[in-house]
Amino acid sequence: MAKNDTETRASATTAKLSLPTLTTMVVGSMVGAGVFSLPRRFAQETGVAGALIAWAVAGTGMLMLAFVFQNLAVRRPDLDAGVYAYAKAGFGEYLGFFSAFGYWASACVGNVTYWVLIMSTVGTLWPALGEGDTVLAVVLSSAGLWLFFALISRGVKEAAAINRIVTFAKVVPIIVFVILALFYLKPSVFADNFGGADYAGSLFQQVKGTMLATVFVFLGVEGASVYSRHARRREDVGRATVLGFLSVFAIFASVTIVSYGVMPMSEIAELRQPSMAGVLEHAVGTWGKVFVSVGLIVSVLGAYLAWTLMAAEVLFVAAKDDDMPRFLKRSTAADVPVPALVMSTLLSQLFLVVTLFSDDAFNFALDLTSALTLIPFLLAAAFAVRIGVRGELVVAVLATLYTAFLIYAAGLKFVLVSFIVYAPATALFVMARKEQGRRLFAPRELVILTVSVAGALLGIVALTLGWISL
Repeated sequence: MAKNDTETRASATTAKLSLPTLTTMVVGSMVGAGVFSLPRRFAQETGVAGALIAWAVAGTGMLMLAFVFQNLAVRRPDLDAGVYAYAKAGFGEYLGFFSAFGYWASACVGNVTYWVLIMSTVGTLWPALGEGDTVLAVVLSSAGLWLFFALISRGVKEAAAINRIVTFAKVVPIIVFVILALFYLKPSVFADNFGGADYAGSLFQQVKGTMLATVFVFLGVEGASVYSRHARRREDVGRATVLGFLSVFAIFASVTIVSYGVMPMSEIAELRQPSMAGVLEHAVGTWGKVFVSVGLIVSVLGAYLAWTLMAAEVLFVAAKDDDMPRFLKRSTAADVPVPALVMSTLLSQLFLVVTLFSDDAFNFALDLTSALTLIPFLLAAAFAVRIGVRGELVVAVLATLYTAFLIYAAGLKFVLVSFIVYAPATALFVMARKEQGRRLFAPRELVILTVSVAGALLGIVALTLGWISL
């Protein structure tokens, strides 16, 4: 009877994530704070020409990554929580651990951008919140963090159901924004913005400067693979990944491009976040700002829900594979990994406090989120190269090259800050190895440890001496 009960519970858990549900979760993860911030971020870096090239590069590169996750889901159905599992299978336990930690940390930092953006939005009415980077804003954001912790602790089923509703609700204002911006588009303004402003630099610099922003808005393309253990059919994981990507790519690009026809890019670059609200206010008046602001709050809360679930899932699966301390593998009868959820909320809390010391809290959190994700993405793509066959190999190579370019585009600052985040995580790896009575590091793993610690120390020195800043 016990065995049958277990099988029934497992079947019920799997059945709740069908292809439509998985696709909705991917879209829900991708459509979040990033899209509402795109007009200002792009206008700070590039004109229309650079934006078009940037979206072409990002769209092609991310589509290759989507195909990589699709192919790996079918070719290696034995691997759960894809991003982490692929790195471990291809390059060993320590790099697999780093991939799991990096992906988890990026999700937690990404959640900080959501609260910063919410507080910045409300800050237009309540100046004490600033642009989401004041002490009061951090206190209120912290309260929101722990309220969502309480909600998700009730069960994955309830949270996923809410996410399906929110995903639909948050896409509507974005589509309305694009339609209205097209209606009010001024060809002369669009033409003036085509080559970019004087501050934008060369075309290559313009494209390079937008890469981390495009990574941020496409985070979530791998979301279905993280939930692969819950999928009704394994092939649905890959299908949901590609369908989710294609569903949102045109929306993201459109939000950026149509904005260039409403205002001069130098004015867009000075808007407060969420900049979509400022663009629509310029076109239609105050009601446009209110409309976008309400849509943003709904969107951000839904995306926060999805990303918190994914963050906890990565830690949970890594612990089940004995690559994280065993306390993280505990879950409730409702299939909620509460210790992993606590860790995720605590790390988001830490980075909320860090935003108080940043010159631009939102952009800092956005860029760091993207930078932390690049190593897990690179390892997953490289694993696909290792096991690829003819048709799939070309896609895997292109995805690997694209991800390597993103690391270059991120620049030394975010590489060093990423090391500061990565290096202390080794303490969790050591805990797991000690629990199992195993040797702490193999010779190759000691090399990786040395590089990560050296990078972290250099990053700390750079921050201390002012070579780089938050």
